[in-house]
Amino acid sequence: MAVRTDLFQHPDYFALDELLSEEHKLVRESVRNYVKKEISPIIEDYAQRAEFPEQIVKQLGEMGCFGPTVPVQYGGGGLDYISYGLMMQELERGDSGVRSTASVQGSLVMFPIYAYGSEEQKKKFLPKLASGEWLGCFGLTEPNHGSDPSSMLTNFKADGDHVILNGAKMWISNSPFAQVAVVWAKDESGEVHGLIVERGMEGFSTPTTHGKWSLRASATGELVFDNVRVPRTNILPGVKGLRGPLSCLTKARFGIAWGALGAAMDCYDTALRYAKEREQFGKPIAGFQLQQKKLAEMLTEITKAQLMVWRLGVLMNEGKVTPQQVSMAKRNSCEIATQICRDARQILGGMGITGEYSIMRHMMNLESVITYEGTHDIHLLITGMDITGLNAFK
Repeated sequence: MAVRTDLFQHPDYFALDELLSEEHKLVRESVRNYVKKEISPIIEDYAQRAEFPEQIVKQLGEMGCFGPTVPVQYGGGGLDYISYGLMMQELERGDSGVRSTASVQGSLVMFPIYAYGSEEQKKKFLPKLASGEWLGCFGLTEPNHGSDPSSMLTNFKADGDHVILNGAKMWISNSPFAQVAVVWAKDESGEVHGLIVERGMEGFSTPTTHGKWSLRASATGELVFDNVRVPRTNILPGVKGLRGPLSCLTKARFGIAWGALGAAMDCYDTALRYAKEREQFGKPIAGFQLQQKKLAEMLTEITKAQLMVWRLGVLMNEGKVTPQQVSMAKRNSCEIATQICRDARQILGGMGITGEYSIMRHMMNLESVITYEGTHDIHLLITGMDITGLNAFK
């Protein structure tokens, strides 16, 4: 497959760049240049072969995309949440799977170790995860328990200085290549705890999930625990109950709200460029009313979402954000991105289904993004419960 030049230009119809600091713009520019140089030329090929580009792990570590909000003393970037959001936006503009790799590492592995881990755990795990020397994964979803994590079956029992862990987790990004897994399991009293499970522990395996039509360039697998002996010192001491994993998901969903917007921007940019160049009936198709309607609506939704995630970033920086606000933004970004992908594909006609353009890959990826870390419908019900005070889950 011929290597194509990435010509992406950032849509900013409401001059939102004026709300960003110089540091924010530098962070965005550096990640955008990385994506143009290292991701865009190779990603279609990896997606077609359903293969994970392992080299990106070290690259993302060197770029500072792993745990950018974690303090510098633990190997993080010490950056704010708008910087983090912009990083995820640019990575997902390249591919949702690449952003997933970074999201999981930063929000679901490094964040809980930083927020709830002991000082020894932080010093042992965070620098290696930040640099990309180690890859991590997050075990919450189970084969029979997705949207209802409180019903999880994975459990551990006391055994002297260790615990014995049994169970299985499913749909785990990064698991086939991960050295470290932050796993949520119930103790003998039914209380949920986080455990750091390490590659090489006897009885711990990570079978790869095959046959995906989505996130094909991302490594997905299972976590299987068959009487795994985990040292008690690997239990996160700072949190009990579902508050632990749900707080991690809030951070990750924040990144997805920005990330899905990156995929939307890429599809819009591709469709706009194609519509100006493609001629039918004696003029560029961008000159026809129905194509202009599609393009104008795409840009409108992107602009609205840009305002939402920027404001979300401000609230996150100020410590004022609610999980419900993050839910609304995650659901909105995924919904508009999915629709923009479909409209962009139509503008490209038959060319839209080929690997010569990124649109169909984004479309397939977004079918996972709209489902994982809280489905489209679950996030609607989270908002619904917040505004009515009534629980529709039960």
